[in-house]
Amino acid sequence: MLENKTVVLGITGSIAAYKAVGIASRLTKAGAKVEAVMTDSATRFVTPLTLRSITGRPVVISMWEMASEFSIEHVALAEAADAVVIAPATASIIAHLASGLADDMLTCTVLATKAPVIIAPAMNDNMFTNPITQENIEKLKARGFVFVGAGYGRLACGKTGVGRLADTETIIGTIKWVLGRNGDLMGKSIVVTAGGTREPIDPARYIGNRSSGKMGYAMASAARDRGAQVKLVTTVACLPETVGIDVIAVDTAGEMEQAVKATVKDANALIMAAAVADYKPETAVKSKIKKESADLKLELVKTPDILAEVKGNFIKVGFAAESEDIVTNAKKKLQAKGLDLVVANDITAQDSGFGADTNRVTIIDKNDEVEDLPLMSKREVADKILDRVVELLK
Repeated sequence: MLENKTVVLGITGSIAAYKAVGIASRLTKAGAKVEAVMTDSATRFVTPLTLRSITGRPVVISMWEMASEFSIEHVALAEAADAVVIAPATASIIAHLASGLADDMLTCTVLATKAPVIIAPAMNDNMFTNPITQENIEKLKARGFVFVGAGYGRLACGKTGVGRLADTETIIGTIKWVLGRNGDLMGKSIVVTAGGTREPIDPARYIGNRSSGKMGYAMASAARDRGAQVKLVTTVACLPETVGIDVIAVDTAGEMEQAVKATVKDANALIMAAAVADYKPETAVKSKIKKESADLKLELVKTPDILAEVKGNFIKVGFAAESEDIVTNAKKKLQAKGLDLVVANDITAQDSGFGADTNRVTIIDKNDEVEDLPLMSKREVADKILDRVVELLK
């Protein structure tokens, strides 16, 4: 998503300017070409040399540097940008942009660009909540600027309030979401499930599995980055990168079934990456069970078979986490549940089982065609699966 994209990173005179180094580093590692533009005030908090060392690119501070470093035209950066990101953005820079003032390199670049502009504010809480600042923010939103909401927490002044720069993960996620809006899944609705369901035994215990939810989250973020409207039905609420994704928290198989049935009504595809428990206790005890006897017997009943029961005019993709006869068992699942694709993997493998950041999968379609993929990151696997979904949607 970020590879070979030109991102102009504007840095203003907030004490949070040092965090821009981490943003620049993440973007650069992801393959983006980062062009840092600093206001004079920003250089008092972090040096241009630091940014240049991270990005490998000249850092622009003055419009008059452009002739020797980039181009004689001060709009060159604006024309080259795929996205302009101001992080951190002070109240002053927001006011200047809302008023259409261009008196430094950063504001000139923003006003001259046709690329999307993303603004991440960072300032004192009184400044942020001041009606003038909020009015300026609303003006810019109405003009199509994208804002990354300021966070709540301890501020540089020692107070606690709203005004902290959003975390790097959220800013990067917003950039990906904005850049991907015109992707090959633009206008499509994708429902993804993630995590392992938890079937309660008593208030303290449950029947579950080892699913981390990482594959489901990778599917959701990959679909978002390709322009889809994504609904993520998940039992795992602590993983990052959910900007632009509608997250629906559930716990049990029954809750997941209800959420899936509600969200697939207008969906183009359902990608069932969750590991749904096959059985649940017949009755959940309301009080914690005490260890009073040597044995505990549980009566188990089947949980809903969500993939088999949910029906509609959409692509159905299932996952088969197997420990033996991988392809054979996956094919049985594809037929039994009426899937368009099934993605099978060996849960006993350390590099592709539950909790791993990588996966080695086999994709099987309803024409019985089998595609073995090599070991790759779960995000790369997600894009391979979505390539197949895109073809099916055509």
